[in-house]
Amino acid sequence: MKALEGEKKMQAVTIVCVGKLKEGYWRGAAVEYQKRLSAFCRLSTVEIEEERLPQNPSAAQIAAGLEAEGRRILSKIAADSFVVALCIEGKLQSSEELAGMLDQAAVSGKSDVIFVIGGSFGLSQAVKERADRRMSMSRMTFPHQLARVVLLEQVYRGYQILSGGKYHK
Repeated sequence: MKALEGEKKMQAVTIVCVGKLKEGYWRGAAVEYQKRLSAFCRLSTVEIEEERLPQNPSAAQIAAGLEAEGRRILSKIAADSFVVALCIEGKLQSSEELAGMLDQAAVSGKSDVIFVIGGSFGLSQAVKERADRRMSMSRMTFPHQLARVVLLEQVYRGYQILSGGKYHK
């Protein structure tokens, strides 16, 4: 990697997400990418409890739930971290652009990169405002459990791009 070559300190990447990976196949995929990423960064995952809402919540109940989740998310983010909020209004970017973002964060002295994945209703406005970057994974909608696995794969791909690895084609 350009910015991290020659340095002994690995970049820390944290995925802060609402909810747990419930199915074994999602957990298995996440574990596989965690192993692969250990060569490139210090990866950690922080799971925030999803706010319980009624079956058909009102807009006010959804907003209150998002705010409660948002407070819990923000409590896990250090002031000097580079924060990327995954949200539908975020910028679409290629794998190469994601790699560049990881590299640029390191170059600008941000050794901690935090990706935030919301629950089924998204992220609070406060979390989006705290983010240094808003990123969209696709114009399609994904379950947040799948989004976590896809994000892990893309972060791994990004580090492979930066290191000149053969994984990215």
